Amino acid sequence: MSDEVEPGHVRVRLDLSYDGSEFSGWAKQAGGRRTVQGEIEDALRTVTRSPGTYELTVAGRTDSGVHARGQVAHVDLPREVWAEHHGKLLKRLAGRLPRDVRVWALREAPAGFNARFSAVWRRYAYRVTDNPGGVDPLLRGHVLWHDWPLDVDAMNEAAGGLLGEHDFAAYCKKREGATTIRTLQELSLVRGEDGIVTATVRADAFCHNMVRSLIGALLFVGDGHRPPDWPAKVLAARVRDSAVHVVRPHGLTLEEVGYPADELLAARNKEARNKRSLPGAGCC
Repeated sequence: MSDEVEPGHVRVRLDLSYDGSEFSGWAKQAGGRRTVQGEIEDALRTVTRSPGTYELTVAGRTDSGVHARGQVAHVDLPREVWAEHHGKLLKRLAGRLPRDVRVWALREAPAGFNARFSAVWRRYAYRVTDNPGGVDPLLRGHVLWHDWPLDVDAMNEAAGGLLGEHDFAAYCKKREGATTIRTLQELSLVRGEDGIVTATVRADAFCHNMVRSLIGALLFVGDGHRPPDWPAKVLAARVRDSAVHVVRPHGLTLEEVGYPADELLAARNKEARNKRSLPGAGCC
């Protein structure tokens, strides 16, 4: 599939962050729901005084209530629009965007760059506390309260059985025609001095509800309701288990998106579009 920028246009990379509390996710939706994509596209159209909307492509489409600190998107702008506005575009967007979404950088993207398909990994953090008193009120929109004591060592033991390339169908909301094969590169948990347990989850890509389902399974291990080998057994079954809860979205933040060197962008773009299968898997 070709991803060439149309003649007369320039591809612009945007680095941005947002508090997802009041958004119905990243992607534009029918019915006038407030979304991150909608807010940025509206602001971009306004500050460039353009008659139409320039559509954004994002590295990871976050769900309703999920936050982002290191989100990446791209937009193709007419070259004359970019030439006229790029020097003041960042400041103008800051004045036009609502306070719960910020664009931190805008720059012309290198050849072959696609915010979604050129990415080699996405890194999320999920934050939870088992403090018997609950969550610090100042952090309540970003930290989940779990009302059972958590054994972080047991959770890390369980996490080890989920690493690598697998079919994560048991931890994903199935979408027609989409593969659930992913490579989970990192899954680790650390308890900070403030008592908050932060799970770092990094993969080449994620399917719908994957991170929040993985955390739900690990919480069941951490509070003693399941043994450490249980999440891996669920994974091997490749079917949804009703015992795996999708935890609430507000504890989840997209922290960073990784890209290869500029000369490898186009190749990664092409590779990521291929539908994956596991070695030895049959066709039916």
